Amino acid sequence: MKKLLFLLPFLAGMVFFLGSCSKNNTAPDNDFTTVQDDAYAESIFDNTTNIADEAYALSSVNLKSSEAAENRIFLSNCATVTLDTSVFPRVLTIDFGDSNCLCNDGRYRRGKIIVSFTGRYWKPGTVRTTTFDNYYVNDNQVEGTKVVTNNGFNDKGNMNWTITVNAVITLAKGEGTISWKSQRNREWVEGFSTPRDRWDNVFMITGESVGQRANGVKWSRKITKPLEVKLACRFIVSGTMEIKVEGRPDRILDFGDGECDNLATVTVNGEVHTIHLRP
Repeated sequence: MKKLLFLLPFLAGMVFFLGSCSKNNTAPDNDFTTVQDDAYAESIFDNTTNIADEAYALSSVNLKSSEAAENRIFLSNCATVTLDTSVFPRVLTIDFGDSNCLCNDGRYRRGKIIVSFTGRYWKPGTVRTTTFDNYYVNDNQVEGTKVVTNNGFNDKGNMNWTITVNAVITLAKGEGTISWKSQRNREWVEGFSTPRDRWDNVFMITGESVGQRANGVKWSRKITKPLEVKLACRFIVSGTMEIKVEGRPDRILDFGDGECDNLATVTVNGEVHTIHLRP
């Protein structure tokens, strides 16, 4: 009994020590909200460019109606496209109406995308400025400005653009806001030689962004392997991004090896997790 009483202080100390160690261990970091937010903003604004390109093609008098129907990757019949050439800069308006319009990529949109451009649409040096009028994607409101500058052809012979975005996305169901700024380069790597077939178009995206949630969480992102965007797929199909979240471990987001799906992996502290991208 005396031996047991002698051991009690020692055992109590061990319990305290083990408890302290447990509290100091790094807990798994499974909050991937910022990763999903940044990937979603990237997708939203890349698709804004794709939609504008498609709308301009549909408004062209050189595109036959049968070809126009075949090349509607995004725009369904509930979207109206208007090209005003009587003003300068010229103005392209894509109007999805006041109620949700189911688009060909499976997303619901309403409101307007308005694009003004300072020269011929595909001419090097032309600047396109995109704004939004009560524009929603799957009930998430998109506000802000996107500026696209045509740089002409790079040393690889590919047309490319410099793109800057300063915007806010207000998520549906009270899920908060995403403030997002980015500067990227968009390179057209496949499909340029077949302008009447948009389904084979492939783009590579590089650049950086910063974001902030309404709760004050901030992050910065750098594309470490170019993001591959295929118009035939609604999700980014490959590429990696390094995301630094304020006060949290760095994250590596990997979009995969080219398969068209909504899956990506996030690596945090050496642990790999699979996530689903926002639709």
